[in-house]
Amino acid sequence: MKSFKAPRKALTGLDAETVANLIVSSADIALILDRRGIIRDLAIPNAELLAELGGDWIGKSLREVVTKDSQPKIELLLRDLSAGQVRARQVNHPLPDSRTAPIVYALSPLDDDGRCLAQGRDLRAVAALQQRLIEADRSLERDYAKLRLAETRYRLLLQSIGDAVLTVDASTQKIVEANPAAGRLLRDDPKRLVGRALGDSFNAQTNRLVGEWLVGLRTAGRAEPLRLRPNGAARDFRLNGVLFRHENASHALLRLEPLGGDLATRAAASPGPATLAEVAQRLPDAIVVTGSDGRIMNSNRAFLDLVQLATDEQARNESLERWLGRPGVDLGVLVANLKQHGTVSLFATTLRGEYGAVTDVEISAVAIDEGAEPCLGFSIRNVDRRRASEAQPGRELPRSVEQLTELVGRVSLKELVRETTDVIERLCIEAALELTRDNRASAAEMLGLSRQSLYVKLRRYGLGDLDGKA
Repeated sequence: MKSFKAPRKALTGLDAETVANLIVSSADIALILDRRGIIRDLAIPNAELLAELGGDWIGKSLREVVTKDSQPKIELLLRDLSAGQVRARQVNHPLPDSRTAPIVYALSPLDDDGRCLAQGRDLRAVAALQQRLIEADRSLERDYAKLRLAETRYRLLLQSIGDAVLTVDASTQKIVEANPAAGRLLRDDPKRLVGRALGDSFNAQTNRLVGEWLVGLRTAGRAEPLRLRPNGAARDFRLNGVLFRHENASHALLRLEPLGGDLATRAAASPGPATLAEVAQRLPDAIVVTGSDGRIMNSNRAFLDLVQLATDEQARNESLERWLGRPGVDLGVLVANLKQHGTVSLFATTLRGEYGAVTDVEISAVAIDEGAEPCLGFSIRNVDRRRASEAQPGRELPRSVEQLTELVGRVSLKELVRETTDVIERLCIEAALELTRDNRASAAEMLGLSRQSLYVKLRRYGLGDLDGKA
């Protein structure tokens, strides 16, 4: 700390008004205290701070105008002053709206009678910045936790998926990441595959095809699946890929799916129309084949998307009831009708995804008794968008018992009872208005309601012209 060399000479002749102005201009709040800490005078140049603090402190002890936890700090300030020390301490003044105003005070002696000057600096702006910093830090922590969770899920998915999955640099065609299934297929440790050219795992002819396929994927952003056979593999695989960008570089996420048959045989065969199985795999509607007990034998990609699964293996041998709308009800109804009639059309229900997504669907099904093992086939269509377009603006109440019963299984019993109560209440109000020829006062009396309560219910149900009639 550096003080004036000759304050008496430099500041001689200053009057009280000048000193007061200097003090006010150098502090956000200035208090004149006696030896007991009683406020004898004050100056608060900031109008906003004055309005929040009130400023009616003259005659009160400084301890009375601070929060309870700040009172010991006032004692320390006065004790430091008595010991000839000048030390700044932060205290908090209570505000009417339960907030506090942080102020840093430093006490300076004025005369031999024990009077002192308390100069305060407003820390509200600093506190606001600190609060914003804390909130930003918490937001970063939350985002970091989400990223770690997403990465954990991604790693778990790669570890558990049955198909070989690789991430390849689209420009260099080198493997960036490979899952354990890819290591088993390419006959090497997944860690040693990283940095190796993807074409090294195939013969020279297939290597050229894979290189051209990756170039096409990088150029067009998409490419048709490529059939190939890795070195040492006993069967053919279908190579699928999607392009994405990461850190200003293009990468391809590749998936190798096993196929039956021999590549040479397929190449030699003349091209023909797509088989029914291939059509079912590519349909936008979900297709599921189950045994007579409802356990899934096969499904297409659209079904896996609806129930939020990554591979066929995750769905195979699982009961369709696991994802079907009303557990213990829907599948039993479908199977019973299939056994009795052979087919079911447009059965309305919902499909639940593994991560909580719920989709409105319509199911058509057929029972197939021919062959060594009877099976059931289900066609599942997503009708979310259709129902959204049919819905009227705002939430319409059901108008009939049939509409209410359609909600069973989609909403809880508590919500269903509330909907039923609303329907009855609306019908009663409509009947009362019809009997009284739209006389609101008579209708309210008939229903045992006040006119104000009736108007509230009329607005709620959109009944009558409230602006045209009183």
